Amino acid sequence: MDALAIVEAFGAAWAARDLEATLLLVTDDCAFESTEPGPDGIRYEGRDSLRGAWRPIFDDKDAVFQAEETFATPDRVVQCWRYSWRGGHVRGVDMFHTRDGLVAENSRT
Repeated sequence: MDALAIVEAFGAAWAARDLEATLLLVTDDCAFESTEPGPDGIRYEGRDSLRGAWRPIFDDKDAVFQAEETFATPDRVVQCWRYSWRGGHVRGVDMFHTRDGLVAENSRT
């Protein structure tokens, strides 16, 4: 599976609010870098750490990520997005690195 297909499957699982399906699409040692708290955010590593970081987002029924523009290379994807919640929204960029058919790193700016 190429990087774009991997990230699209990841995004579909995320949009379905299926945390466990999303976690099956990341490597055991996957790293996620959040933007909060500023200025540098927090780096989470491994599925259990990601589960804890992502659960509040998945539990927020008003929260929605929408991909706006996506660029791909054989093992990397850059995706511009809009994250909306009740009362507001923010735009950002995710940089994905894939390995062995899974997301290995997800850095957010």
